Amino acid sequence: MTDEVRGRVAIVTGGGAGIGLAAAEKLAREGASVVICSDREDQAQRAADGLREEGLEVRGIKGDVTSSADMKSLIDFAVEAYGGVDVLVNSAGVQRYGRVTETEEDVWDEVLDVNLKGIYLAARHAIPEMRERGGGAIVNVSSVQAIASQAGVAAYTASKGGINALTRAMAVDHAEENIRVNAVCPGSVDTPMLRWAADLFKGENTVEATVEDWGRMHPLGRVAKPEEVAEVICFLAGPKASFVTGAEYMVDGGLLAALGVRLPE
Repeated sequence: MTDEVRGRVAIVTGGGAGIGLAAAEKLAREGASVVICSDREDQAQRAADGLREEGLEVRGIKGDVTSSADMKSLIDFAVEAYGGVDVLVNSAGVQRYGRVTETEEDVWDEVLDVNLKGIYLAARHAIPEMRERGGGAIVNVSSVQAIASQAGVAAYTASKGGINALTRAMAVDHAEENIRVNAVCPGSVDTPMLRWAADLFKGENTVEATVEDWGRMHPLGRVAKPEEVAEVICFLAGPKASFVTGAEYMVDGGLLAALGVRLPE
């Protein structure tokens, strides 16, 4: 522990599992008071209770990132509980598969609403509170698929590309207010979402073997742990990244650095 964010108040959407939970834990261990938001009340409370048992200052609240009223209530809860907002980690997200010709309109709307609109709504309500504190940091969890796309993920890729564009826009718009906005772009990360996808596509394989196969597509030869992404999130939220804004940090095991073409051995 380095106490990088000691005394700061952090909100993590999608904080009940996966990257969001790892980020909430890392921020809390570094001294922040953390509010975990999940669209499932049981998940939010279970995550918060587990971290509080370790002596960390964490609270959980149910909230739908696609609801402006819920996001306002989330920010109000943090202000009431801890006095303000310094850090917002937007980690809520969903994955759906299909080309545009196969993606029903309601599925398209679901993905864009959760992954992209959710960031807009959370930031819209958090930024005024950050102004009151003299600045803050927003970290948006994007994906390597904001940069390059696999086949059959049209809505997901569109939402992640939108996140990176929105990150740049917010960084420019709020730089004079000392509010920094950055994105992390993970490759494959061992989360419940990844294992759900692995179960969809495993065929006669096992989920574990499928995850390992996907890991071998990364130059480092494995998928990431959520805690590895959380380390970068915490860095971007803290004072060591004080001159970093509008950036896209690849946490992808070298995935985007590698070409698919290989020389014969």
